[in-house]
This record gives sequence, C-alpha cells and structure tokens, in this order.
Amino acid sequence: MTVSPDIVMSHDNTAAIAKKFKQIGIYKVKHPEKIVIPLDHCVPAATEKYASNHKEIREFIREQKIANFYDINTGVCHQVLPEKGHVLPGNLILGADSHTTTYGAFGAFSAGIGRSEVASIWATDEIWLRVPETIKINIEGEIPPGIYPKDIILHIIGDLGADGALYKAVEFSGKVIRNMDIGGRMTLCNMAVEMGAKIGYVEPDDKTIQWLASRTNRKYTIIKSDADAEFEKIIDYDISGLEPQV
Repeated sequence: MTVSPDIVMSHDNTAAIAKKFKQIGIYKVKHPEKIVIPLDHCVPAATEKYASNHKEIREFIREQKIANFYDINTGVCHQVLPEKGHVLPGNLILGADSHTTTYGAFGAFSAGIGRSEVASIWATDEIWLRVPETIKINIEGEIPPGIYPKDIILHIIGDLGADGALYKAVEFSGKVIRNMDIGGRMTLCNMAVEMGAKIGYVEPDDKTIQWLASRTNRKYTIIKSDADAEFEKIIDYDISGLEPQV
C-alpha cells in the first residue's frame, strides 16, 4: 500500500541522502516539518572528513528550513526522537537506520528504510510498503536477578534465528512486558530487526501514556490488535529460568 509517513528520520547519513535527493532533480523537500535529523554517529567529528560531512548536513538543514535538527550535543537518535516528542502511538515513522524499529515501544509502526527511499519520501511524501504478517511473542514468568531486557531479546533472537521473523511485525506481550519499563521495551523493539522483523511493537498502556505526557501535548490514537486478531504464529516464552546471555 502507498502511505505517507508522519516522521522521516536520518542522522549522520543525511549528506549522502541529500546528494541522492538532488540527483532526482528536485531541490525542495515536500514536508520539512516531518523530517527529524539528529547527529549522533560520530560526534564530535573525529576526522576532517566527518567534520565536512556535518558541515554539509547543517547547510542542507538551513537550505531546506528543517526545524527538527539536533546537533552533536543532543544524544543518540533513538533516544532523541521520543524524548523530544516526535514519537507517538499510531504514528508511521520511517528512518534511514535499521534500528528505527525502536519506536514500536510506543505503539508506532516504525521501520528502517534505505537512503534512496528516504530521498524519495523527501520529494514525494509517499512510499509503498507491503503490510507485514504479525507474530505475537508472549513473555511470561518472573525475571531472575541479574537478567535484563537485553538478555531476553538476545535469547529470543538466538531461538528464532536472524531470519526467524523476516519482514514480520513482531508484537511483544505478556506479564513481563506489562511490568517492563519504557527503556526495556525500547530495547526489545530496537533488537527486533536482528531477527529480520519489519517492526517491533508493544501495545501502549498507562506507562506509555505517562511517559509521553511529560514530553508532548500532541494528540494521538492508540492502535491495538483486535480481540479476534489472527496472527501468523504465537510464540510463548517463560523466562523464569533465563541465564545471562552475554
């Protein structure tokens, strides 16, 4: 289906995307207000080449009048976007980074795409996406001492494999998820791509709403799986006996 994203994210790769954008023959982004650009991968610039890259990005920002720009002193992109209020439940967020799946922790459909795709969205405000089938992963039990969300997701990836959820929407649910803080949910969704998933997703709840309340006053619609939703498969884990994975 052809869709129009709510947010398009790029980071230190923005200069390379800008070159592709201008190769299309279009020199003005269609919706600068939808673009969010944090610099975070090599900050401060460690080489003259990287400093030139940052300079090109800042020039592009000014040229295109992009307001949502976060320079080298702000933080990692996947923390910056939610903390600055750019991530909302029900949003479609696409980014030039494979771990854009992180924002599914807030109930967004959030996926990584290629640089050429980002350039085309800047130009047209559209992209074609295939609707993924959904795998539901229920995580139950009591988290043992010394076990963290990273251990849980590494265990799941180790079990399912690097292509175990290829182009699937992975919905995390269960008691462990309900009790998990927002940071932990972000960890699970961040790593969903490592088993091939198109997106990771956690259904928003009171924790989500409270977390967002101090960061944005924008309205949003929470989208949940229907009571009779059909899943490609449902996988259950009891992590009560899980040992450290690293």
